[in-house]
Formats: sequence, C-alpha cells, structure tokens
Amino acid sequence: MGRRLGRRTKGQEDDAVARGFADGPLSRDLDANLRELKAIFDRCSDVVFREFVFAQCNGTRLALVYTDGLADKAQVSDQIMRALALEVPVAAGGRRIGKGRALEFIKKRGLCMHQIAETDRLQEVVRAVLSGDTVLLVDGHATAIVNVARSPETRRVADSEVEPTVRGPREAFVETLRVNTSLIRRKIKSPSLKIETLRLGRVTGTEVAVVYIEGIANDKLVPEVKDRLGRIQVDGILETGYIEELIEDNPWTFFPTVNITEKPDRVAAMLLEGRAAVIVDGSPFVMTMPNLLVEYVHSTEDYYERFLFVSAVRVVRFLSLVASLTLPAAYIAAVSFHHELLPTTLLLSIAAQREAVPYPVLVEVLIMEVLFEILREAGLRLPRPLGQAISIVGALVIGEAAIRAGLVAASTVIVVAVTGIGSFVLGYRLSIAFRLLRFILTLLSAALGLFGLVAGMAVVIIHLCTLRSFGVPYLSPIVPTTVVDLKDVVFRAPWWAMFTRPRLIARRDRTRQAPDLEPGPPGARSRGRR
Repeated sequence: MGRRLGRRTKGQEDDAVARGFADGPLSRDLDANLRELKAIFDRCSDVVFREFVFAQCNGTRLALVYTDGLADKAQVSDQIMRALALEVPVAAGGRRIGKGRALEFIKKRGLCMHQIAETDRLQEVVRAVLSGDTVLLVDGHATAIVNVARSPETRRVADSEVEPTVRGPREAFVETLRVNTSLIRRKIKSPSLKIETLRLGRVTGTEVAVVYIEGIANDKLVPEVKDRLGRIQVDGILETGYIEELIEDNPWTFFPTVNITEKPDRVAAMLLEGRAAVIVDGSPFVMTMPNLLVEYVHSTEDYYERFLFVSAVRVVRFLSLVASLTLPAAYIAAVSFHHELLPTTLLLSIAAQREAVPYPVLVEVLIMEVLFEILREAGLRLPRPLGQAISIVGALVIGEAAIRAGLVAASTVIVVAVTGIGSFVLGYRLSIAFRLLRFILTLLSAALGLFGLVAGMAVVIIHLCTLRSFGVPYLSPIVPTTVVDLKDVVFRAPWWAMFTRPRLIARRDRTRQAPDLEPGPPGARSRGRR
C-alpha cells in the first residue's frame, strides 16, 4: 500500500507559478493529464511518455512518465511495464477488474515496487518526474501513483581532470549524452530547464542537446544557437571542437569566444545566469555561450569560498594575466632600450650575467620560450606520471645547464619561468591565446622598445573590444561598463549582495534573489543593499 504525498503549502503554490505552470488537481481524463504534462515538459527530450493498456482490463489505458537518465530503466521495464501490460494478475474471487477498480487493484496487487506514493496534484507529479521517480497515470482516476525507481546515471565521483577544485562537487561530465543531461537535471529540478535534442553529421548522426532555462535565457539567444547548429552540414561530429569552430562569432581571433567546461556545477551556474549550453554525445566537455573574457580568471571554487579570500586570489590572477602576456616583452624593452627604468644595482647585475652570453636578449628569450613550450607539450602528451617528471626535471636541468653553458642569463630564465607559471593560472584555453600573443609582443618590443609593447597592447585591447560572443561584448561588464555587474569581476561581492543576474546576458528575469539577505547577529534585522 502506498503513502499519499503531503498537502501543498503556500510556498509550494508560489513555486509552481515560478516554474512556469499553474498548479492544480489532476483530471480523471488521461488525455487531459497527458496534454498538461506534455505542455509543461515541452522541448524536454529526456522526459519519456509511454502509453499502454492494462492487461487485466482492455478498456483501461495507462501512461508512464519518467526522465531518461534519472529513472532505473530495468525497474520501469520489469516491475511496472511487464507487470501491468503482459502479466495478468489474478483477480480476487474471480471478479472482473473494471476501470473504476483499476487504481486500487494496481496499488495492491499489480505493482512489484518496493515503495510507492499517491498524489492528486500536478505539481507533485512534475516534481516526482524531475527527481527520478516514475509516475503512473490511470485513465478514469484523478490520482497518480508515484513509483520510487530512481537510479541516476552518474560517473564515478572523481576530480575533474581539467578543472580541479579544493572545495566543491567532484563529479565531471562523461562521454554519454544522457548521463550528462541527468547530471544537470539533478542540480536544476525544474520543468523550465529545457533540453532540445538534434542530430548533426550526415554520416555519424551525432546527438547534440541544447540546454537552457526558459524564462531566464535571452529570447534571442536560444533561437540563434539552434540556427547556427542547424546550418552545420558536415559528415561527422566527434567532439565539441568540431562545433565550436562552426558557430563562433569570429573565427580569426586568438581568443576563445565559446566556453568549454567539464563540471556540471559550472554549467548549472551559467544556465542560471541566462546562458545556453550545448552537449555533444561522445564528449565530456560542454560548451556554454555567450562567453566572456573575465570567466577565464574566475573559478567555480570562487563561489564556494568566502568572498574576502576570493577577492584577494582574483587580484593575484589578474596580475598573473598581465605578467604572462607582457613580462618578456617588458624585460626585453627595459634591457635593450630603456635602461633608466631599472635600478642601477639591478642593471649592473643583469649586465654582469649577460657579459658571457653570446646572443642578444631577444634570442635568449626566444630560446627559453621555445624550450618551455617543448617541455609543456611533452608533459601533456606523455602518460601523466611520466609527463610530470619530464616537465619538472626537464625544466630544472635545461635551465641550470643553459646558465652554466653561458647560453642565457639567469635573469632571462627567471623571467620566462615566471611568465610560464603565470599562464597556468589562467587555464589552458586562454593561455594558448596568450602564448601566441606573447611572441608577437616580444618581437615588437625587440624592434621598437616600450613603444612597440604599448602599440601591440593597444591593438590587442581594440581587438578585444570588437569581439562578440553570440552578440554579447567579450569584455563586458568592463567594456561597455555595467556598474551593477562589476561586483563579480575582479572582486566578488558576498552572495547576499548579488541579487541580480548579468544585465547583458539575462535580459528577461534579472532577479536572482531577495535584496534583504544580509546576515547579522541574533535579533538584528537583515539589511539588503543594492
């Protein structure tokens, strides 16, 4: 015998309205209930509707509703479908089971489930489906049977290979599309989370899912994403990189305008800000758009730690960003052209180190940069234990040997090493762009000094100002300046002060939370500040 789900509260009624549908009682008409649920789960390709006939009474229609990836398919097939559609249970006393008695008979003798519940409310049905339960609707009855058959498909809990964190969820995406959608659905249990599926690749027929939150995502963003995907006409899609180069705004830029992540919590956070995500079957990486430059200086862990510590760490990251791009060029300009910028003691020390070096400072820097890139690539391509040993030992041995052989000065090794370490702080994808630009700025500084460095940086900044990611300025909220969104750029405001979503991304529902959540001592009134 099952239990009945609890009565609704005023908060639950408000929650139903916020989810985009009006809560109400179920109907006795099965078709009416299915129409209502299909409207709620419109464009949710992972929600399955299965209609069949009750084996004990041919005039009684049944329907199962569940989420693919969250419900246990074995239990749904063997303990519900087989029991009700194929195996005819024995009626008590030889009495015929009509439509009026079907619900009670199914609860008592028809289902082979360890736990069931009942509900007559639409909101409870929606919540059960999104939580991984299987809902059984019986024609002629305004009560649904909720079968607890949850078995969320998740990967083994492990640290993300590309985005490790100290604090936060450990789970990462895998190569199966439906597993990845279930990871997101577990974090956002709302029918407003839409998952639309299409196939790309004339030969491979790769399944691709577009994920967004209806009511939060920009009205123009989702159609634009689907339109760009629909224009793709290729033989095969094997990874997100195939799609990224076909949908980005500017294919001739060094900077990535489509974000890539393998963490479900980060995708969920971006969806809640109004972004859209694209999941490709066969890839553990999910694309999110629009993408902003400041995202590469942020980390998911920034939102799990206290805001004061996070703000201090972000300052270090921005300093690393500047150093990884300009430090070698500035070093060459100062040593070759602008000696007056260096303290006399430091200038004499560098001159003494370079006295036995046969090459100009530009050649020194290029030699060490190329060697550093070779070691970096070797560390990435080799097996992990061997790659770490090669990169660390190789850098130490080659650097020390180069200094002893008089090929480079010690100061040059230090500059290149600090530059390389600083680029690791930014993440792999942005560091690729900075590695390419660093060589260009280095050559400009060797030719024109600080003037070449400033001119090169001016061109880079102008280029960044012209970039768009699905229509959103790449440098926002810095350029154009959006004051209210600057609270999460260099310094992160506390959670109780971040009550709005980014203005240029979420153009519809911009309210994230109540404005009066600032905590205080017992008895003190919370103070919300805009």
